[in-house]
Amino acid sequence: MFALPTLPAFGISVLALLVGAIGAALGYLVSLPLYMLTGPAVIVSLASLFGLKLEIAPLLRDIAFLFIGIGIGAGVNAEAAAAMLRWPLAFVALAVMLVLAMILCRAVLVRAFGFDARSAVLASAPGHLSFVIALGEAYRVDLARVTVGQSIRVLLLTLTVPAIAALMGVDLSEGLRPQGDVLGVGYIAVLVVLSLIAGVILNRLKVPAPLLIGAMLVSSIGHLTDLSPGVLEPKITMACLVLMGTLIGSRFGGISPALLFRYAGGGVVITILTAALSLAFSVPVAMFLDMPLTHVLVAFAPGGLETMIVMGAVLGANPGFVAACHVGRLLVLSVLVPVMAARARDR
Repeated sequence: MFALPTLPAFGISVLALLVGAIGAALGYLVSLPLYMLTGPAVIVSLASLFGLKLEIAPLLRDIAFLFIGIGIGAGVNAEAAAAMLRWPLAFVALAVMLVLAMILCRAVLVRAFGFDARSAVLASAPGHLSFVIALGEAYRVDLARVTVGQSIRVLLLTLTVPAIAALMGVDLSEGLRPQGDVLGVGYIAVLVVLSLIAGVILNRLKVPAPLLIGAMLVSSIGHLTDLSPGVLEPKITMACLVLMGTLIGSRFGGISPALLFRYAGGGVVITILTAALSLAFSVPVAMFLDMPLTHVLVAFAPGGLETMIVMGAVLGANPGFVAACHVGRLLVLSVLVPVMAARARDR
């Protein structure tokens, strides 16, 4: 889980981060919403599509997840914790939305894009990419179709959610939202050690993104109890966002432009469909919970778990609510996708 990268892998990571930093700078120059995340995602995606091998070593990824989790946890307060009592309806609405999205997207891919039933089910899954790919290998489906569709979903939602928030008047220039005194080195060291322990425990329990979730939990408890007052240095969180954007863009490594254009249509359509369903379900839930629509939307958006949790923090959303919704989404998909894939195979 925490193995040191080889020198070549580290060198590739440095190159990837350099390209990501250039993307962030260009994003800033053109006023791209949440430029420190979306800029690297766009530039690294393009570079990967045209053959440049760009990857982030697992150790660097884990370090970023660790500090992002600590930074997000700094936004938890008593008011955010009290909102937990009003979440059950949100989870029910989320589950219904996922079932509906899977059924509609599968039908569209089969009828409009010529997918076989099993490939359509796996490509329709709004998340859980590694799990979906493993199922695809077991069922021997066309993994190229599935991978392209899923990668497009993650990239498009990374770009569109900040754009929608910006159109709604949300200020995205501050990065991760919590403000206050900067945490001292001693506090950070304690949070890092406790977060690593929590991450190991969650990893053994098969919780997705264990380091991110573990660091969020530890930091949240520390801030709720005032044992770890303050926030991370903004430059650290900005660097972590650049790394996240680079990681998203590197998903397109190994996918040629010809393969992308061949299968991109289905990915774009199902992304639009799932995003529209997320918005439709977010409106009544936001009204019932008395939350800003953008906060519920980022919790329901079928993007990458880590990316959407970070996006929620940037928007100032309740971090516990956003994380719980996205972990709940993966748990529902863990049951829903195999059941639908099995039924498709039987037919």
